Amino acid sequence: QVQLVESGGGLVQAGGSLRLSCAASGRTFSSYTMGWFRQAPGKEREFVAYISGNGGNTYYASSVRGRFTISRDNGKNTVLLQTNSLKPEDTAVYYCAAGSLWSTRPTEYFYWGQGTQVTVSS
Repeated sequence: QVQLVESGGGLVQAGGSLRLSCAASGRTFSSYTMGWFRQAPGKEREFVAYISGNGGNTYYASSVRGRFTISRDNGKNTVLLQTNSLKPEDTAVYYCAAGSLWSTRPTEYFYWGQGTQVTVSS
């Protein structure tokens, strides 16, 4: 069982940055692929980025590539999402999730946090 708690969301102007953090419980954190997803009102949950268990492999959605960076610290059971050059269309609730595959599909992730709101004003 893994429990995930996100933090770091907020209100920021376009062009600004936020660092989202996800704290995980459990002893097997390093065995999980960690993903970040987001969901805007009236839209489906969409993939943002994932990072493999040892941090050696990362992958990003094309909409955030070059602006967002995912990282993890297995010693601290945390995964981070550094978001730069934010745009109004990045406004959404951001979720972290844990799974066993390198996947962009939400259905491949077993555990989810409660989400943190990111709002980007124009």
